[in-house]
Amino acid sequence: MFSIGDLSRRTGVKVPTIRYYEQMGLIAPAGRTEGNQRRYDRDGLERLSFIRHARDLGLSIEAIRELAELSAHPEEPCADAHRIAREHRAEIHARIERLRRLEAELGRIEQMCDADRVGECRIIEALADHGLCSGEH
Repeated sequence: MFSIGDLSRRTGVKVPTIRYYEQMGLIAPAGRTEGNQRRYDRDGLERLSFIRHARDLGLSIEAIRELAELSAHPEEPCADAHRIAREHRAEIHARIERLRRLEAELGRIEQMCDADRVGECRIIEALADHGLCSGEH
């Protein structure tokens, strides 16, 4: 059995976050000692490690909940797990494309400024007027 502090140290998940996951139903409620301390079993540790890794990969709480529910049925096909991974990868790709556009626009704004004083700074001017941007970003 593991205390909440043990779980935190072993997984790198902060204690308040563990409590939050428990309240959300992502991990089973811990048993309590006579002193009312939470005690988690090996399944709780494994579930929390699963959640931590999924969060590190950027998966949403909703996706993690769905994947955790899927994991309770090992005999079922994993088509839904593939769908969740595919959708998340598409979201990541869209974010990367947006970041590339932001990087390009910031580079363009920076290059168009050769002022010595803030009062003449094209960067400040461009940030104040979205119309000066070259496109959507």
